[in-house]
Amino acid sequence: MIATERVCLFDGHCDTISRCFERGGGIRKSDGHLDLERTASFGPYAQFFAIFGDAAAEANLTPRQLFQEEYAIFQRELAANRDLAVHCRTAKEADAAFQAGKCAAFLSVEGAELLDCSLEHLEEAYRLGVRAVNLTWNHANILSGSNAEEQERGLSEYGKAFVRRMNQLGMLVDVSHLSEPGFWDVAEFCKGPFIASHSNARAVFSAPRNLTDGQFTAIIEYHGVAGLNMFADFLGDDPDYDTVISHLEHFLSLGGEKNVAIGGDWDGISKMPRGMSGIQDMAELYERLLRRNYSEALVRDVFFNNLMRVVSEVCTM
Repeated sequence: MIATERVCLFDGHCDTISRCFERGGGIRKSDGHLDLERTASFGPYAQFFAIFGDAAAEANLTPRQLFQEEYAIFQRELAANRDLAVHCRTAKEADAAFQAGKCAAFLSVEGAELLDCSLEHLEEAYRLGVRAVNLTWNHANILSGSNAEEQERGLSEYGKAFVRRMNQLGMLVDVSHLSEPGFWDVAEFCKGPFIASHSNARAVFSAPRNLTDGQFTAIIEYHGVAGLNMFADFLGDDPDYDTVISHLEHFLSLGGEKNVAIGGDWDGISKMPRGMSGIQDMAELYERLLRRNYSEALVRDVFFNNLMRVVSEVCTM
């Protein structure tokens, strides 16, 4: 069985803007994992572009300045490529982009320290068009511990207020990189769907960045999504396409047909599964799933509809 139309894709996480900041270049054509010339083969196609940087390593910039620098790059690149992509804030705006044959480019922030963990800066980011925020990257911050630092610490009272404000604004709370206690605090205090934009199944491969069955079940209960991450170190030993599929199949076995998405972590990872070199290879993954007799409706849900549904429910303005 092969796809009856162009592969549709809504990918939940890439670090392509950070790559532009660190190495120069743009998003139209690059030798990285993702560029608009390659993604033009998908239709429709939407992408969450993350503003990200290990602020502790950017000695010459404050976290706030790093956010501003990368936001300027995002704006510059969309202006230079307005024929291929448009900044979107809602599903309605994304639909308009698709009708025009363009990528719907959504914006996220990976690590609230880039907003100084400030409610004021969160609100400013919302006005600038940010629609998803990872509460932490690998570093713990005043909101919560992370999967790598202070793993026993959940949301502070201020962190809970931060989540509440995100809910009020209509921003997606992203729990990838968060500590497990922080995850469960989000599950308790978040109103509506939340996401793990780029996290795999810990039952398939034990890595602290991967989700336990209990965590994924909570994501199902809150009608959120988890995005399959293509980083080899989160997939298994010497992973290939079949390894990626094994993570998907585990999530499906838990009842996650409407709760799995793609979150490749493009341009933020050093090693991918054998045979994969970038986002263009999602078309091959799509075809392999069809050849395994998964229905095209289910595969389209995983590749596009599930994340778009969550955006439609949360990002309404």
